[in-house]
Amino acid sequence: MRGVRADSIAIIPGVMICVAAVPAGAQAQVTTSAPEQSAPPAGPDRQLQDRSPPDGDIVPDEQFEKSIPPLSGDIGAPLEPLPPSPATPSAQAGAEPPPDELTPAPLQSESELAQPLPPLSGFDVTPVAIAGVDDQPAAGIRYETQVVGLEAIGLTGQFNALSALRKDDDAPNAAVVNARAKEDEGLAVRLMTSLGYYDATATSMIEQVPNQSGRVRATITAVPGQRYTLGSIAVKAGPTVPPDLIEKELPLKVGDPIEAARIEGAEANVALKLPQQGYAFAEVGQRDILLDEATLKGDYTLPVDTGPRGSFGGFLTRGDPVFDTDHIAVLARFKPGELYDSRKVDDLRQALVATSLFSSVGVSPRKTGRPGPDGTEQVDLMVRQNKGPQRTLAGEVGYGTGQGIRAEASWTHRNLFPPEGALILSGVAGTQEQGLSATFRRSNAGKRDRTFSLTAALNHSNYDAFSAYTGTLSARISRDSTPIWQKRWTYYYGVELVGTNESVYDFDLNDRVRRTYGIAALPSFLGYDSSDNLLNPTRGFRVKLNVSPETSVQGAVRPYVRAMLEGTAYYPLSDSLVVAGRARAGAIAGVARDDLAPSRRYYAGGGGSVRGFGFQELGPRTVEPNPDYDPTDPDEEDSPTINRPVGGRSLNEFSIEARYRFGNFGIVPFVDAGQVYESELPKGSDIRFGVGIGARYYTNFGPFRLDVATPINRKPGESRIALYISIGQAF
Repeated sequence: MRGVRADSIAIIPGVMICVAAVPAGAQAQVTTSAPEQSAPPAGPDRQLQDRSPPDGDIVPDEQFEKSIPPLSGDIGAPLEPLPPSPATPSAQAGAEPPPDELTPAPLQSESELAQPLPPLSGFDVTPVAIAGVDDQPAAGIRYETQVVGLEAIGLTGQFNALSALRKDDDAPNAAVVNARAKEDEGLAVRLMTSLGYYDATATSMIEQVPNQSGRVRATITAVPGQRYTLGSIAVKAGPTVPPDLIEKELPLKVGDPIEAARIEGAEANVALKLPQQGYAFAEVGQRDILLDEATLKGDYTLPVDTGPRGSFGGFLTRGDPVFDTDHIAVLARFKPGELYDSRKVDDLRQALVATSLFSSVGVSPRKTGRPGPDGTEQVDLMVRQNKGPQRTLAGEVGYGTGQGIRAEASWTHRNLFPPEGALILSGVAGTQEQGLSATFRRSNAGKRDRTFSLTAALNHSNYDAFSAYTGTLSARISRDSTPIWQKRWTYYYGVELVGTNESVYDFDLNDRVRRTYGIAALPSFLGYDSSDNLLNPTRGFRVKLNVSPETSVQGAVRPYVRAMLEGTAYYPLSDSLVVAGRARAGAIAGVARDDLAPSRRYYAGGGGSVRGFGFQELGPRTVEPNPDYDPTDPDEEDSPTINRPVGGRSLNEFSIEARYRFGNFGIVPFVDAGQVYESELPKGSDIRFGVGIGARYYTNFGPFRLDVATPINRKPGESRIALYISIGQAF
């Protein structure tokens, strides 16, 4: 404190000394109190003079020292109150002390001090509200952020995405703005260092924006400096096969910038590729980069522990088993003794997941120490299994003009007959179709992706084209796609026995009659799918071919062949717009149409065919008496005749639609075309068109579809508006 001097003070037991600091050269008043028996005689106040020598040494005041009583008597006796100063008016007899004079509180006794403190719960901790202050909003600072020096090295966008300043444009006070700026300094340096600018610096400055009161500007100035490059590359590892395996899989070369992303990506590539080429237990160590400030180069060293070169051995299982090791071997796409490849291990894991029988499943390699072929060591695979739900309830509801409402429900036990032997019970209830079926299905039956199924079904259908009571017994071997495991090539082949009683229009009798047919068929299918999604494709194409040699027995044996070829393609014009197209052609050779059971003929029209027309509405039609027509009713509005489709032996169909998606919703305008013919081969004449628009709601299991369409050049009896509701795209 300038101009203030304080003398040295000694603490004396039983004596209270008050010293007031005063300006140099002024007088200081000292008041003392001591035990009663050693109190000095009353007298005038002693004046202390400043007698400091010029050199600043402190000299004790002799009069002051003499005024201190000796250390004798009972130092524990209570202190006598100080006598009033005659110079103080308040000390005179009969005078009241000034209202602002403080009266010392009496000292507490030891018994009072020994009392326990009051509990914290007894204190009132309610904050005191200050009227007119606490009810006012807190003042804030609006600021803007400017970044200089990062544009040239392409880091501005990355900096803005991570910047603490950029996350907001206001702060409660200047300290917060400054803290954010300091954090962004470190961010800028880290980003520049990640690109090889190891001498980079960054500074921040907070300044008032001109002519904008209360608004400041935070400026981050980055100076990258010189960029460091790789001066040498060294790999420390044991011998490999081939000898340069690690160097080949480490995509770095001398002269490359020392970028963190490039270095980490190269090391990740080594960690990925070595297990694919036999080294199941390879580990990439911690890199070392020695920088030289003079040459701006870094010497890069990477240690790699390759472990033994391995080949596939056997299988081990743990957990709650669903499959034994024999069935796991069926799912694997490798044989014991083959060179270890982590991609085949991942494929096995995906195949296990695709069975939908596990709550969790994992596959990991285990060292064995057993020798394998070509100097390798056998590697066993540990499969950790945890059984998941085995039963599934599923349902599907749809609506189509001419087909009405159709609801299907199924119950499946996916592993009732282990391994992967499922029982599926399903039922169909609709306005024009009802049925029950039971299916036994063995997935991965003796071979990966091969499915054997045996089905028995009873069905009743009642459409404008025909009505039928049908019983079916079929067996099939197939390779199918699923939403989890979509395959390029799919197929099936099998046998089918059908007994059906159907209504059929007899053109010789000009009347509808019922006939019973016995049908034996050998259906087969081959498909190729390059699309990117099973239920909602956006790119690629598909080709499908169905061929079914059949024999129909109805008074005579009539063999024939049914065939259908279909192709679909998907082309994305943008991320949100996909153009999709389809073409289909079918033919039945070897039998006359009237000798063919109506349920085995071709029809067109409906949600999966030519939209705008009712189900099975296109093609040749009959002119039949209307059984509901009453000529005696004067108010009769029905026509005396009705037209019904009779199907044909050939057809062609074409569709194109634009699928525009925004978020979870979509709009799909479309044009469909097609026709059914009585001839064996489609003619391409009299093509009918339907146009419409659809709405889509995209879910995690596929799009929900609602299509509305109308026929072009509508004919009498055809639908004006056709509506279709289902799950999945039209094709």
